[in-house]
Amino acid sequence: MKRTLLPLNGLRVFDAAARHLSFTRAADELAVTPAAVGQQIRALEDVLGVVLFRRTPKGLELTPEAENGLEALRAGFLQFEESVRAMQAGQSSKALTIAAPRDFTAKWLAPRLAAFGRAETDTRFVIVSAETAPEFTEANLDLAIIWADGPGGHEGIKLADGAMVAVRAPEGNGSDAVISWPGCDHEDGSTLRVGDAGLAIEAAASGFGHAYVPALLAQADIAAGRVAADAEATPCEKAYWLVAPLPQWRQKKVKALVDALSA
Repeated sequence: MKRTLLPLNGLRVFDAAARHLSFTRAADELAVTPAAVGQQIRALEDVLGVVLFRRTPKGLELTPEAENGLEALRAGFLQFEESVRAMQAGQSSKALTIAAPRDFTAKWLAPRLAAFGRAETDTRFVIVSAETAPEFTEANLDLAIIWADGPGGHEGIKLADGAMVAVRAPEGNGSDAVISWPGCDHEDGSTLRVGDAGLAIEAAASGFGHAYVPALLAQADIAAGRVAADAEATPCEKAYWLVAPLPQWRQKKVKALVDALSA
């Protein structure tokens, strides 16, 4: 059944004017002019087809038609307030659902979530594996990490400038074979093809050859000496982005995590 479009702004003005029995005091409450209150009331009367107020020597009076609807209207506004509080209650939750590529979670995200969780002990995480930009509503996500050239249609922040680096086993303990993964620039002629950049780093660390991977993903393994960089990292249009639609991006719990991950 099609719902009638309610003149909610006019009804809100009517409620204020009915409580004060004064357009001037209603205007003060609503931070508008008395003339604006009068215009809203006249427009509402036109929509409803009834007169809501009468002027008397003592001031404004409600008509019987206005009195008939006032109790139900105020009950409705209370239900609106309860609905808003219920929708906002999710912002007080410390549960965060995050989508990220599997290799990024293992190589970069997991230790940082662990550190964040130690500081925010009541925070709970759900991590969903996603190689491309996910559907936030369908997956009930709060935040996603994507490997892309921008945030797409979402709010977002880049974790680091895009860069690629060639890595191999340290001290030359490896072959000259090429390790490739879906989306890399060296798929043709590779000796070994693996499922993602994280597995390519592991294969390089095992001495299988060299792999060309996102520098941010290899950062910890290079620092730990598990792999060595063949040369300086080269710029890349793609980078890892934290993204979310605007409603999720504005949530306090999401903002706190974004601040921690992008620090």
